Amino acid sequence: MGHRRHAGCVVGLGPVIAPPAPVAGHPEAAVGFTCHEVSCAFESKRGSVTALDGVSFTLAPSEFVCVVGPSGCGKSTLLRIIAGLIPPTTGRVAFEGGLPAGRLRGGLVAQENGTFPWMTVLDNVAFGLEMLGMAKAPRRELARQFLDRVGLGQFAGHYPHELSVGMRQRVGIGRAFVSQAPVLLMDEPFGALDAQTRWVLQGELLRIWNADRKLVVFVTHDVEEAVLLADRVLVMTGRPGRIREEIRIPIERPRDPRSDHKLINEITWHIWRLLEEEVRSGLSVR
Repeated sequence: MGHRRHAGCVVGLGPVIAPPAPVAGHPEAAVGFTCHEVSCAFESKRGSVTALDGVSFTLAPSEFVCVVGPSGCGKSTLLRIIAGLIPPTTGRVAFEGGLPAGRLRGGLVAQENGTFPWMTVLDNVAFGLEMLGMAKAPRRELARQFLDRVGLGQFAGHYPHELSVGMRQRVGIGRAFVSQAPVLLMDEPFGALDAQTRWVLQGELLRIWNADRKLVVFVTHDVEEAVLLADRVLVMTGRPGRIREEIRIPIERPRDPRSDHKLINEITWHIWRLLEEEVRSGLSVR
């Protein structure tokens, strides 16, 4: 399948809401980046497998952007390239807004919550600040403030095994926000949660993001989740992954994909149709 890129949304879906402005007092929020023709191939005994092919897009500071695509299309690989954990085979990621060159510090949240079982909740959240060299007292104070914001203050002295799955995931998200990382990369962080917990944490994530306004790149298989959260959705093709379409969500938050909101339904079904085409195309070539 060729590289199809569409700058707009579905025809007739209304005006585009501009990305939010950086928040005063949060200089790290004013960071955007561009992927320039990023490709990635992996070598194995069975030969070369191309995961990504010519991926290009630009993300503005303080945007919340979701990435959806068929299984195996390279979404997680793309996040790891952006994070600097693996190099692209060709192309590059260029950050803007004063971020130093090299590996993006912190801010990667995976589906597995990644808490350290030997650390308390408070020390888990403060871990990123410790890695930055912040003294114990101020980093624990910042972590405690964040725990209070997300309703986990009373669990500061608990250990991860004493928390529910949703609470542990909240700890992981808290560590990412408190770490002062300028960009948060989230790889299906709610994928393993039940529907009720997922719904609650989606709302909490938006509330936290609205206060900090970092740039968030959020990978998900859930189209409704993408429409609920994002300023913009990047729809990827099947492997090798490319950007098939960029879709802006011109709807004020809060949103409810379960509602009968006509525009929400139109955007959701449009994305589903794109993904269905990609999945069917992938099945036809096997």
